[in-house]
Parts: sequence; structure tokens; C-alpha cells
Amino acid sequence: MSIKLSDKAEARLKEKIALYPDPKSAAMWALYIAQEELGRLDDRAVEWTAERLNLSPVNVQELITFYTMYHKEQLGKYHVQICRTLSCAVRGSTKLTECVRKRFGTKPGQPSADGMWSYEEVECLGSCGTAPMCQINDHFFENLTPQKLTEILDRIEKEKPDLKLSTIDDRMGEGLKGYPKSQII
Repeated sequence: MSIKLSDKAEARLKEKIALYPDPKSAAMWALYIAQEELGRLDDRAVEWTAERLNLSPVNVQELITFYTMYHKEQLGKYHVQICRTLSCAVRGSTKLTECVRKRFGTKPGQPSADGMWSYEEVECLGSCGTAPMCQINDHFFENLTPQKLTEILDRIEKEKPDLKLSTIDDRMGEGLKGYPKSQII
């Protein structure tokens, strides 16, 4: 069975494949493109990526499960990733997780009833010196307490900024006004 995404997605992947001597090297691009189009990396995305790059579906699944930026389930508009590794855990990340769990009323990886929020605990996000921290979509928020995190979530809920889950194409861009990519609170 052959899966087809939009013509735009197919064209974007062709452009990315052309950048590499081996098409398999474009696997991460393919996953970003599929996730952007489908909202998650389900079986269709795995099959599409495997077919286009001549990879086994198992190889595609390995990438999806290894990297935190890929998601098998539909996320909320604002996805909160809370670091749970040693530096953050010692400095209180479990309190941050409890804060969002109570606020959203969901389990990790499940969107809230209104589709606005989801959260998960992740391994190191590389900000150990400013622990505990979380990432909301692609924006870091550091030196957090449950109170500071609540204030940030309140602000996002009120202002509803376009903190879209970025694609790899725009990861190098500037942070949104008032929401820098890294925000030390």
C-alpha cells in the first residue's frame, strides 16, 4: 500500500533528499514533514517515510522513539516537555510535572479536553545549569518553580501566542516577541 501526503509535502521531501548523497540521510526531514502534515507520526507516516527513503519501518520507528521532537500521538496546541533528568529532578521538576498534571487533568502524552495542552516528561533538554526547566513547543523556560510555571501557562492561555510546534526549517529563527526561544525566569 502506498501512502501519499500532499503535493507540497512530497515536493519538500524531494528538495531535502537532493541535499544528500544517500536519500536515507533525509530521514529526520521526512519525519518532520510528515509530522507537520499529519499532526503525529502514526503508521501512515512510518510507511510514507520508509517508502520514500527505502528504509525498513523498524528503522523509522527507531528514530521516532529516540528523539523527543517526534510524536506518535496527537499533541495539544501547546506541548509542555518537562525535563526529568538528574539536575532538574534534584531541583524540583517532579513538582512541575504535578503542577501541569493537575492543571491539564490528563496523563502524559494526552491532549487536554479542549485540545490546547499536552505534556510529557523527557530526558535531558540540555539546560542543566538553569534547572528545573521545561520546553513549551520549542521555547525553553528555565529556573522554574510551580508558581513561575503557572504564571507562564496563564499568560499563554490568555494571549494564545503562535508558539507552533516548529519544523526543522524554522528552528533557527528568532523567538516570538515576548517569548524568546530561551527564557530565563
